[in-house]
Amino acid sequence: MRTTTTFYLTLLILLLAVPALQAQYGRNGYDMYGRRQSIVPQTNEPQKKAEPMTAEEMVELEMPKITDAIGLNDFEQAVLKSILTKYVQQRIETQILDLGPEKTREVFESIQLKQDEELKASLSEDQYNALKEYQKNGGKKVKSKKEKRKKKKNSND
Repeated sequence: MRTTTTFYLTLLILLLAVPALQAQYGRNGYDMYGRRQSIVPQTNEPQKKAEPMTAEEMVELEMPKITDAIGLNDFEQAVLKSILTKYVQQRIETQILDLGPEKTREVFESIQLKQDEELKASLSEDQYNALKEYQKNGGKKVKSKKEKRKKKKNSND
């Protein structure tokens, strides 16, 4: 009699423990929502530092806006792109050298003067002035006087 009681008691404990174990560990590696559970604990990977952009990437990113604002053809666009890439690369190299604030400012000013001279020689006067206006406005397209008048006229209606 004692052995049958032990047998039934063991069987009862086993039947009660199986569902509890399945709830704890999932069935065949899946949780209760049907997602696959990983045995290896998930850890946060350290975020990789973003690679600094190259001069070509910076200019390539800005060229559509400049082309739209100034209205350049393909040849003028290629010339402007090569000039800007050259001088952006010089600025990046100057920053890498870490010359100190005074010397860096002087070098940046000389780079800006050389860039202005080369742009003035390569672009027409109207395009050069439009580019300067674009740079002065922080990369926003300059509206012509006609567009401003039309906008005022439409808002007054």
